[in-house]
Amino acid sequence: MRPTVFSICEAKQVEVVMVNKGEDTPFKEDLATDVLEIITVFSARLYGSRSRKNKKLLDGVKKAVEESQA
Repeated sequence: MRPTVFSICEAKQVEVVMVNKGEDTPFKEDLATDVLEIITVFSARLYGSRSRKNKKLLDGVKKAVEESQA
């Protein structure tokens, strides 16, 4: 049988304190929050990859301009 987190903490004399956010939220509200967090993560990755691509493109243009002026 695999040890649980609680049994490991007990063996190491570590106190586990469970903190509850307070009131329980409805399932639909939790689901909506989770979906919004997922959308936020993917949009941040999308815009991040676009900004890297744009930066690379701008660096290439700057390099080409500098080479043409030399």
